Amino acid sequence: MTGIEVLKCDITQLKCDAIVNAANKRLLGGGGVDGAIHRSAGPELLEYCRNIPEIEEGVRCQVGKALITPGFGLPATHIIHTVGPVWRGGGFREAELLSDCYSNSLSVAEENGIVSIAFPAISCGVYGFPADYACSIATREVCEFMDRKPSSVKSILLIAYDEKLYETLKKQMNAETD
Repeated sequence: MTGIEVLKCDITQLKCDAIVNAANKRLLGGGGVDGAIHRSAGPELLEYCRNIPEIEEGVRCQVGKALITPGFGLPATHIIHTVGPVWRGGGFREAELLSDCYSNSLSVAEENGIVSIAFPAISCGVYGFPADYACSIATREVCEFMDRKPSSVKSILLIAYDEKLYETLKKQMNAETD
């Protein structure tokens, strides 16, 4: 599969057109990759997100949806924020919603002429999604996207924050491309 790579690195240090933020519904920062992105982007990101209208009380972006902001202090030009599902055992459409995170983020990327995009392992941290399952969804979605049609997106990076997640992503990518 050309155009897709798995890396173990700090997503906030990548110079690409867009990085994806595994955000919360409020879009005002949090823990994990969300907090790291907000810290690295600087206070302008928080101010920008505060000005995004709430679609319901406390919600600026629904689970599975995606929206784009400038990258501010990041090496990446843009941030595509998506809200992953919290794992609640698998019976609450978690897999479908996680798939939506990837497909909607890629749609936003296309709409904005993004060429290179980097994804963290959405929902694999505090949201508790089982890593093998989440990584299989991630690799399936990005591979299907790259196979589907010509797009502005030419490079997709799947980013792991530790060795275990890196190995899981590599294993799932190999299974997807066999």
